[in-house]
Amino acid sequence: MDFLKSAVASAISKGPPFPYSFGERVDIDNSIWALHNGTKREDSSDCSIFSFDVNENRSRLPLAKNALRKLRTLRHPGVVRVLDTVETDSYIYIATERVTQLAWNVRRKVLNAETIKWGLHTVAKTLKFINEDASSVHGNLRVSSIFATESGEWKLAGFEVLSSLKEDDLAIYKFSGLLPDSSRYASPEIVKGGWDALKELSISVTDAYLFGILIYEAFNGGSFISTDQLISAKSIPQDIVQSYKRLIQPNPRTRLSIAQFLAQGVRKGGFFDMPLIHVAEFIENMGVKGETEREEFLNLLEKTGDQFPEDFFKMKVLPELLKAVEYGGGGPKVFSAVLKIGEKLTSEEWESKIVPVVIRLFSIPDRAIRVFLLDNLPKMIEHIPNRVVNDKIFPDMMTGFSDLSPVVREQSVKAVLVIINKLSDRTINGDLLKYLAKTQNDEQPGIRTNTTICLGKIAKNLGPNTRQKVLTAACTRSLRDPFVHARNAALLALSATADVYDENNCAQKILPALCLSLIDKEKIIRVQAQKTLDVFLQRVKTLTESYPETVLPPPQAVDGATGVAAAVAANIPRIGTPQTDDSWAGWVISSFTKNLSKAVGELETSNNTGASTSNGSSGMVPRLLSEPSIGKLGLSVSTTPRATSTAPSSIVRKSFTAPVVHKPSSFLGDDDNEDNDPDAWGDLEDENFFDAPATKPLAGKVSENEELDFASLIQPKKKELPKGLSKPATTTKASVVISPKVSAKAPIAKPVIDSSATVKKTATTTANSMAKKSVTTASKKPVATKTVEKDGWSNDDGWGDGW
Repeated sequence: MDFLKSAVASAISKGPPFPYSFGERVDIDNSIWALHNGTKREDSSDCSIFSFDVNENRSRLPLAKNALRKLRTLRHPGVVRVLDTVETDSYIYIATERVTQLAWNVRRKVLNAETIKWGLHTVAKTLKFINEDASSVHGNLRVSSIFATESGEWKLAGFEVLSSLKEDDLAIYKFSGLLPDSSRYASPEIVKGGWDALKELSISVTDAYLFGILIYEAFNGGSFISTDQLISAKSIPQDIVQSYKRLIQPNPRTRLSIAQFLAQGVRKGGFFDMPLIHVAEFIENMGVKGETEREEFLNLLEKTGDQFPEDFFKMKVLPELLKAVEYGGGGPKVFSAVLKIGEKLTSEEWESKIVPVVIRLFSIPDRAIRVFLLDNLPKMIEHIPNRVVNDKIFPDMMTGFSDLSPVVREQSVKAVLVIINKLSDRTINGDLLKYLAKTQNDEQPGIRTNTTICLGKIAKNLGPNTRQKVLTAACTRSLRDPFVHARNAALLALSATADVYDENNCAQKILPALCLSLIDKEKIIRVQAQKTLDVFLQRVKTLTESYPETVLPPPQAVDGATGVAAAVAANIPRIGTPQTDDSWAGWVISSFTKNLSKAVGELETSNNTGASTSNGSSGMVPRLLSEPSIGKLGLSVSTTPRATSTAPSSIVRKSFTAPVVHKPSSFLGDDDNEDNDPDAWGDLEDENFFDAPATKPLAGKVSENEELDFASLIQPKKKELPKGLSKPATTTKASVVISPKVSAKAPIAKPVIDSSATVKKTATTTANSMAKKSVTTASKKPVATKTVEKDGWSNDDGWGDGW
């Protein structure tokens, strides 16, 4: 509470609060005011502060108070704009827009003739308003009373003796003598009759004469000492000299008024008929201009823009154009002028003046403005901070990827290349890729093509975890696009991003997709596909150069006493394997030999003589079994099919263990079983039916799960067996003997199932008796086995013991 009381007391003692901070003093002319640069504490905006110290200039206090009152009440575009004022017994503060004294630029002679005319035109309009509309007289017109704004405009001040004829006590009559250098700027009538002489003259005569002095000062660098210099129109443009001389006439009744001087200047071909003045006037009323007038203005601005002061464009034209674009419906044409002016701005000025408007324009759902912004984004992106692009502009841009207009979608895809470096990794690998995936499936082929090109160019910006996956999916998809340029774009993108893919991705996904393009119907695709294929083949070759020659373990030598080098047992090459057989069917033979080594039984023919069937036919040769566990004999057979031996030499073989005889399945006795029907087997009375040549394999149906008997096709003919072991005259039925593989060193006697044990159907047997008939063995006597000497079949060639 004590702190609050002290603060209030301090504020009362120091006077009313003034929310502006004083800067350096910048006035150079003799004036009752001290001009300071200042800033507003609230937002740090620039301003100027006119200060008057009462204690030091108490005699001129009436002039300061009159100026303060007139500045508060008189509002005009040509008058210095007042922000705030403070008046106390010790000081007077007036805060205005940031201005500088015109005398500073005039004395340095940095103003060209066109700029001076533009400034005189502004002052003339303001004086006309004061004299005619406000019925007042300025009375203090000189270079020190004119101030230039940041935009280069001339603003009128110096209202110390400004008086209205409606007032009873005019300050011009009472206090004009208190003005600094009042005698030097006094008109001839005042010199003769004093300030009271103005009471009998027109209100504008004094201001007209002072305006003539202002013209002379402006064109001659402010070197005005006395009225005698005014006769010489030195450095004044010729088109304005005649009107100038009429302003400085000694006779006030023949003197040209400000309104008349202005009328002569603005007429067609007059000295105020110039592009800069036309542009300035149009800018002030741009909001109420029509489309045609606006078009003419922009064309004029484009042609004559280089002639105008740079500050005028920055501070005057640019703000008005931005207002017209954002609120006045200026559209893309006006914004193009904004960008042209923006080329002269610094990055700080860009960020403070144009970037806020650009952000608001992206949020406007106007397709024309959106397309124009996207087209001109390369001109703006340099001046927009990364944070603004990522957080404010790109979220509004995302609506363009799914817009109904194809133009907006296409321009949105193209703009990605411009802003990609301004986006964060999260935005790129998240929202951006999601929308690019949609545009790659767009119905417009041009948008699909541009999306593929875009992905290829932003590959380096994608995350390492998603780069290869996204590019592979996008490019391989585009290779199947019906639009030829989309396919070509995919090939070019793959070539440009070849270093992104690893060897597995190149070989498994990229190269197969490229091979299809080699037979494309368009030559441009075939040619480019060949180039891209060469790039990836070289890429794979480079990646695999460091691979070892083989991953197999090195071979190991065996006992050197034999003098023969051998490999590891697991890696011994076999006949017909890929290691030794380079023929086109080498893999087939390898597969067959592997199956032979896995066999556990084989099919044989028996030499036993069985009883003849009722119809007198000899034994039947069994068919190859395609099912693993069922057959006529009810035997358990291996799932691996085996070839049957048909030569006589196969009668006596190595001993096998006795097979297990299973009870026939119940369905064998069904009447509708076609195997029980004799007619289903064909004409069995033909004696030559079973007499197949011994060197040919038996004909039989091989199921799709079985392998062909390649061994019987490639083996040479067996030698004739010794006499006595040849096939007897009596034809015997074939019996099937299935046995697991056993060692040849320990032959074991095996029982042979006689052919008489087969299931037979007679004409007198009923269907029920057929269902109950079981398979029995006709003879329990084992067949004597005989070891056969090694021949062409039994040599140790690595085929296995089953043979």
